[in-house]
Amino acid sequence: MKSSIRVCGAIAISLLVAIAAACGPAESGPVEIAAAASAQIMGPEGESLGTVTLTQGGQGVLVQADLSGLTPGAHGFHIHETGSCAPDFSAAGDHFAPAGIEHGYFNPDGHHAGDLPNIYAGADGAARADFFSGAITLAEGEPDSLFDTDGSAIIVHERGDTYGADAGAGGRVGCGVIART
Repeated sequence: MKSSIRVCGAIAISLLVAIAAACGPAESGPVEIAAAASAQIMGPEGESLGTVTLTQGGQGVLVQADLSGLTPGAHGFHIHETGSCAPDFSAAGDHFAPAGIEHGYFNPDGHHAGDLPNIYAGADGAARADFFSGAITLAEGEPDSLFDTDGSAIIVHERGDTYGADAGAGGRVGCGVIART
């Protein structure tokens, strides 16, 4: 009985080692797990719409949105390439795409790093969402870092994203610069 347990244990350990080797290294450089950042989302009139919190994990970033004051329904929700919201949210630039990949979860070449799932506001205008993105990092010096030379911002759009080549999400109704916390 003891020898069969040892064999089973050896097979299980060998299997775990094989899986780890097949998956490759976790990341290219050191990353501070649980490093955090946030964006205070403001509306076009300067009103607070809530907070988006970002927390570094071993394989990407947990994004948590807690928003209010939105119109009911779907809203496109993206990371934009520049950490600025002035004067009319256009300073945030285009979607964050350090690898040059085009927009859309349905893009056959993959989606760019700034693509995030739509958020949905209830009848009261509140939206709460938690999701994970393996396409971004809070670690400085990495190509997909939200803390590059000009920073990054979170934009909330007036309509839901189509997830295709044309986002179709409409105007920008909220913006917040991502800052370390």
